[in-house]
Amino acid sequence: MEGDTTVRRLKPFGIQHYVAHDSSGDQVRCGNNGYNGEPKRKPEVSLYLLREGLAASLVSVFILVLWGLVHLSLQQLVVGKPTGEFNAVRARQHLEQITSAGPRPVGSQENEVLTVGYLLKQIENIRAETAGGPHQLTIDVQHPTGTFSIDFLGGFTSFYDRVTNIAVRLEPKGGAEHLMLANCHFDTVANSPGASDDAVSCAVMLEVLRSLANQSALLHHGVIFLFNGAEENVLQASHGFITQHPWAKQVRAFINLEAAGVGGKEVVFQTGPENPWLVQAYVQAAKHPFASVVGQEVFQSGVIPSDTDFRIYRDFGNIPGIDLAFIENGFIYHTKYDTANRILTDSIQRAGDNILAVLKYLLMSEQLADSSEYRHGNMVFFDLLGVIVVAYPARVGTILNYMVAAATFLYLAKKASLPGNGGGRYVRDLAWATGVALLSWFVTLLSVLIVALLVTLLGHSMFWYNHFYASVCLYGAAATGKMILIHTLAKNLYYGGVRLVELGDLYFDVSLLLWCCSLVWLTQRGLCSAYVPMLMVAFPLAARLLLAKEFKHKGASVKYCILYLLGLALPYVHFMFLIWVVFEIFTPIMGRSGTEIPPEVVLASLVTLATIFLSSFFLHFIYLVRSTKWILAGLGFVFIIMFLLVSCGLFFPYSGSSDSPRPKRVFLQHTTRTFHNLQGQVESRDSGLWINSFDYTGIQHITPHIPELNESVRTRCREDRPFCGYPWFLPVKFLSKKNWYLPAPEVSPSSPVEFSLLSKEETGWGTIKMTFSVKGPSHMSLYLMPHQGAKLSTWSFGDGTPRFDLSGEYFIFYSHGLDAPTWTFWFEIQPPTDPDPSGPEGIISVAISSHYFFGKDQRTAQLEEILHRFPTWTFPSFWVSTYDMYRY
Repeated sequence: MEGDTTVRRLKPFGIQHYVAHDSSGDQVRCGNNGYNGEPKRKPEVSLYLLREGLAASLVSVFILVLWGLVHLSLQQLVVGKPTGEFNAVRARQHLEQITSAGPRPVGSQENEVLTVGYLLKQIENIRAETAGGPHQLTIDVQHPTGTFSIDFLGGFTSFYDRVTNIAVRLEPKGGAEHLMLANCHFDTVANSPGASDDAVSCAVMLEVLRSLANQSALLHHGVIFLFNGAEENVLQASHGFITQHPWAKQVRAFINLEAAGVGGKEVVFQTGPENPWLVQAYVQAAKHPFASVVGQEVFQSGVIPSDTDFRIYRDFGNIPGIDLAFIENGFIYHTKYDTANRILTDSIQRAGDNILAVLKYLLMSEQLADSSEYRHGNMVFFDLLGVIVVAYPARVGTILNYMVAAATFLYLAKKASLPGNGGGRYVRDLAWATGVALLSWFVTLLSVLIVALLVTLLGHSMFWYNHFYASVCLYGAAATGKMILIHTLAKNLYYGGVRLVELGDLYFDVSLLLWCCSLVWLTQRGLCSAYVPMLMVAFPLAARLLLAKEFKHKGASVKYCILYLLGLALPYVHFMFLIWVVFEIFTPIMGRSGTEIPPEVVLASLVTLATIFLSSFFLHFIYLVRSTKWILAGLGFVFIIMFLLVSCGLFFPYSGSSDSPRPKRVFLQHTTRTFHNLQGQVESRDSGLWINSFDYTGIQHITPHIPELNESVRTRCREDRPFCGYPWFLPVKFLSKKNWYLPAPEVSPSSPVEFSLLSKEETGWGTIKMTFSVKGPSHMSLYLMPHQGAKLSTWSFGDGTPRFDLSGEYFIFYSHGLDAPTWTFWFEIQPPTDPDPSGPEGIISVAISSHYFFGKDQRTAQLEEILHRFPTWTFPSFWVSTYDMYRY
């Protein structure tokens, strides 16, 4: 420190003096604690402080080594040698055959005929080769029809007709009373081959089925392998099975195989509800465990815009389960790049080993027969670098958490009761220091968000999408530098001549206190994720207690610092793994989260929060170094250089590289819109290419390649028309409010929509009942918009009660398989008592949009022409659609 005036002094906590350092040697002994004035007393003990370069090196090496361990564990897909029970090579052959059909939307020949035919052939082969064994295999192809409402994407209602399920029941030849369910789906979104989502899971299930069917040991229970053909249509086929299939009543638990990325490790990210025995089964049986209760609680919070069949089995079947998914490389999820060659054979091997082992365990377990007896309670579970999984009941976790919190408060109370701390001196100092730490966090976050705003205003948003570590250098350097600057100013200006060793000791206590408060808060809320702050309190506290003598007599010696960092290693490496998961999930999501969420704010916040959390126990070191000027200079240099490079547009957000694509997602619909008045006459009609960008940058990078696609053709929402008058496939208009509409010739699909009002009658209870019929392609969306004062009272969907009023509109998603009959539906509406003369005529606007996702109707000459003009770093998902609106 350079000041000569002591602004504030802390009472020594049993420590007198230390050794400071200068640039000419490793350590310089002195008794003035970095204070340049005359010391107040003669030094009795010489204590060490850290050199600036040594402190920076120790922390940097510590972080880099742990980050390297995290990545090494992620690349180690298979631990040990395969047992030979699961054949990954044969599973890969299944994967390649399934994906060779190309995209497989519901209703297409590729989905309903080719893929179904291939799966049935393979299952029949397995049945034939295992006919002489102790088990029997029964196959049932189901074509359910049903309807339900779901609170996903704001909430909507779904109707499906003759979608496809292939249910395969494996059980002892004497039959089985209790069944497990293993679920995958073989359908895909339009324009994607869907290797990871979800063909690889079906390939794995085929081989798991083969292995179990060939097993000589008799299974205690049966298992259903469900190959469902309508998951991408928002979970329809799973609903058809669990609510209508006669086998469903015997299902006691399930395993769902999904994907939110392409390849890598499959992670357990949901379990339950309750039924801790399922987690225990995974922990005991899985050969390559990879699980986190943090992922479960984040996913179930709704912040991730995705859902799986897990929800259907849980909510409509009332059965517990395990949800597994591939999460790596979400940049190419639901794109043309989701191909079989991007999935490593080792990924297939580890998934197969895990699923086979867990299923075998459950099929031999007693818990499955009477799962209700083991129902209550939740589990805390997490893995350590994929080597082992730690799992214990949530009630045990609560006790453990409070024990750790009590130990922390006891430690702090003991320090407050030391001689010389009378009158609450230590408590006041701790409170002031905590305030400084919280202030540093707030100012740091605010400062980094200002930088993010500048980047957005400069037009370089999402520069990190293809250059992730550029965001670490920009936002991470800004956050780290700001925090160090604030604490350096506090050390020099606020604390003045206070001994640095005492300040280091105090700020360790601050970090401990803040983590302990978060531990208590999360535990009181009943969140199993409270184990994270528990680790971040228990290990540093234990390390601190073990090193207390070393610190008291020698201060911040090299030995002390190394041992201190070793004490932080386990909680920090696990916390860094969680940070990896957060960025692995949320960075790609920013490429499909719509035009309204500013991605710079999200990513800058995530980087800053990660920096704040990781730096918490390094505040200790900031006060144990004499100077931080070179560290601040280095961070400032990195920040300035990165900001200049970003401002110059050096980091382009997207990439069309075949090795590591980072495509920009664009949806194109060649559509014809027709609007009818109250008399049924055509009021207006137009056609065009309707273009949606599903990230914040809109079309700013596309306009130079397609000049006519610019802001002059941007659409405006017509509030008097259902869903703004455009053919939304799903109710996501709130995510993507920026759209563009290029005039184009009319579309003329070979199977146009046939929409008619069959009847309109007044009921005896004052409502008007309208019945409609619709005949059209496999995917249609129905929009209902009651006019001002009118209200839907009942309808033929779901449970009969209109659900999820989206700002006065209702969305019904429809799909069908092959040979579906005409869709007939009805609703009752209460007319308004005081009609709005300024609003649209009639009492309700009804619109129907059709979507042609496959076959010759999917393409037009205009679509083909503009698709060839899109740059290689884009993924334009395209189809033909129509939109017809009627007033009644």
